[in-house]
Amino acid sequence: MTMEFQPSTQETEKGFFTLFPGLCKGCGLCIEKCPKKSLDWSNVLGVYGTPSVRANNDCIACGICQNVCPDCAIHIEKKVKH
Repeated sequence: MTMEFQPSTQETEKGFFTLFPGLCKGCGLCIEKCPKKSLDWSNVLGVYGTPSVRANNDCIACGICQNVCPDCAIHIEKKVKH
């Protein structure tokens, strides 16, 4: 496990999932509320030394995780269809 405080962005099929580990306290609300169960624990430690989260390609960039995060540690950007 590593401790990082730089934001990390994962590109999924539907959008971009950005996590700010320096803000993530590892509460798991985002994992619990994800309708696609596309979030799980990562090997990156958050601000309190607890695991932060990561998304997999099932993520539909709905933004629920961003909205339920009490610490604003997640930013979702949906891909625009042309």
